[in-house]
Amino acid sequence: MGKNKLKRFEEIKTFENVFQPKIDFHSPDHELKGMWNEKVFLNDHPVVLELGCGRGEYTIGMAKEYPDKNFIGIDIKGARLWRGAKTANENKIPNAAFLRIRIELIEKFFAENEVSEIWLTFPDPQPRESKENKRLSSPHFLDKYKRMFSKNGNLHVKTDSKELFDFTLEVLKNENGKLLFSTPDLYNSSADNNILSIQTTYEKMFRKEGKNICYLCFQFEK
Repeated sequence: MGKNKLKRFEEIKTFENVFQPKIDFHSPDHELKGMWNEKVFLNDHPVVLELGCGRGEYTIGMAKEYPDKNFIGIDIKGARLWRGAKTANENKIPNAAFLRIRIELIEKFFAENEVSEIWLTFPDPQPRESKENKRLSSPHFLDKYKRMFSKNGNLHVKTDSKELFDFTLEVLKNENGKLLFSTPDLYNSSADNNILSIQTTYEKMFRKEGKNICYLCFQFEK
């Protein structure tokens, strides 16, 4: 492991906006479950999650754009989270926090009706059919999200994978709710400018390669 990574792992331990619990499937629910606003953000604003947030570029961008919402970036890679958390600290962004866990454990951290929106930004498309359940928009994960969503919670999916995009649309046909927006070519669509203005490093790379960016927003009904 490089010296820079080791340095980041040590530094991230000092960040108050980063949570790195040691937890597995047999662990009890975490003490922050149902308490993020009360214990972390100290307000009653809507809670928004970015799953597989990487460097936290989307989490940070949205937190700046919407100061009346609380954003939590979730990823298992600590060296990546370091970048987002450090940016939030340096720019004094109080409504951005980061959680280092495997997404499979997400229900141990968020209670029913605690989350208003979830963003999946360029998740691993898991192209092999045998790995469909590992896709973050599979029924397996959607069942977890639905339990955490508040009334009419929104799921956003942004991806360069047309296969994942089509798979997600097909899966959502079996869900109670409505498709608010969907496009296989985001930058040649009528999407809100706020969606277009935030771009991750991967997104910029994909666009340079000439790939279309797919986006959808689905609202679940309770």
